[in-house]
Amino acid sequence: MSLIPKKGTVYVVDDDEAVRDSLQWLLEGKDYRVRCFDSAESFLARYDPREVACLVVDIRMAGMSGLELQDRLIERKSPLPIVFITGHGDVPMAVNTMKKGAHDFIQKPFNEEALVNLVERMLDVARQSFAGHQQAASREALLAKLTGREAQVLERIVAGRLNKQIADDLGISIKTVEAHRANIMEKLGANTVADLLKIALGQAAAKA
Repeated sequence: MSLIPKKGTVYVVDDDEAVRDSLQWLLEGKDYRVRCFDSAESFLARYDPREVACLVVDIRMAGMSGLELQDRLIERKSPLPIVFITGHGDVPMAVNTMKKGAHDFIQKPFNEEALVNLVERMLDVARQSFAGHQQAASREALLAKLTGREAQVLERIVAGRLNKQIADDLGISIKTVEAHRANIMEKLGANTVADLLKIALGQAAAKA
């Protein structure tokens, strides 16, 4: 049994069993974990967004098409990198999927080496996206600890307002601002104002 860790998960969604089998054989041979689905619907029901993974999906399928699946993933704000499998007549459609964020498309019959290289590139993207996603989630969890008033004070600290100005803005005393500021620092685990800004601005960047 191989002790080499798997390189990542590749979801294969195609209603053609022969295509699924050949992709599974090819990618498992390169030590990827492969999970195959015969429809977009069954994939959506089982997809785990916490996995570092990429998606190889046929552009045309019975039921929900690959294009509709891409739209569903966009709605879910999924960071999952997508490559489409296309037939000869589907290139204009595939170009459109790339404008919506797909990473690439590959035509049938596909070149095995080109597909493996593409999967490796997509998993690199997935690892970076996943790390960013995790950081954003942990920042959101931290910021969710703040009360509404603390959030207002933090917003003004980030904007560079002084305690006196924040007190005037919110109609509270400077002592109350200082108390809120101390609570914010403690809840966010920030030792300095610079730490505080990194957390708050990172959150803003994640939402942008």
